Amino acid sequence: MTGASDASAPPGAARVLAAWHRVECWIAVACFSFIAIILVLDVLGRELVGPLFNFLGIDAGPTGIFASQRFSIYALVVGAFAGIGIATATGSHLVPRVGFGWAPKAWGPWMDRLADVVTGCFLLAVTYYGVLFVNSSFAADLRAPVLNWAVWPFQIAIPAGFLSAASRYFIYAIWPSLRPRPPEFQE
Repeated sequence: MTGASDASAPPGAARVLAAWHRVECWIAVACFSFIAIILVLDVLGRELVGPLFNFLGIDAGPTGIFASQRFSIYALVVGAFAGIGIATATGSHLVPRVGFGWAPKAWGPWMDRLADVVTGCFLLAVTYYGVLFVNSSFAADLRAPVLNWAVWPFQIAIPAGFLSAASRYFIYAIWPSLRPRPPEFQE
């Protein structure tokens, strides 16, 4: 996928991208693990511990985890938007096939670069609107029902996920050798 005028990537660029990818993977794994654990514990508390205490004549009160569904939603937002960068880093996102083959095959490397720049610009625009969204939540002091927490710290994941993907596309445009191989060519 590299063209004749392809500038070689700096020696540490691939390592930086790999570390960046690992951080996003850890964030996503932590978020989705948290969701699974808290929801399982909530269900076990409500469906097993509560009835067991009632059977034994012990009034334990509510036995589920308070606001577990709310906690899960916020973890889902963070984990899902970390997934945008993960999909970009692994080349596993959806790619529309419209227009493939319209340009001569020799133009392929330059068309890939152009597509990376256009995609990066689009994602930067989405990032901008994500920042406006978070800023409006901050300015309005929007709070989470039940928890009464400010929601903007969780919403930061929205523009961060899009900015991560946009940055990667710009890096791929500069150094195409760092672009992940399309899934149909992966082993």
